[in-house]
Amino acid sequence: MQADPDNLFKALADPTRRAIFERLARDGEQSVRALTEVAGVSQPMVSKHLGILKLAGLVRDRPQGRSVYYTADPQSLAPLIDWMSLYGAFWRDRFDRLETLLKRMDQ
Repeated sequence: MQADPDNLFKALADPTRRAIFERLARDGEQSVRALTEVAGVSQPMVSKHLGILKLAGLVRDRPQGRSVYYTADPQSLAPLIDWMSLYGAFWRDRFDRLETLLKRMDQ
């Protein structure tokens, strides 16, 4: 099941959540404690942010004993990539039309 683009945008709109997701995507699996050490917010806030990222399908958790480890799921960004591709094609078309118009005006 593909994630809802609205939920992805909402989850990534917060700079702290974006930083947590980016850290997990860059550095791999991390414990809540390790994420808290660099997040600049309290452990309960990190857990709340991770919960929102998990609901959006951006991260997965793995409980191990008393710790929970999180991993980013970059494939969950596919709906955003698809959405951006649509607008990329739209703007390429518009710029091509503008270029054609400007060339005609120069003649």
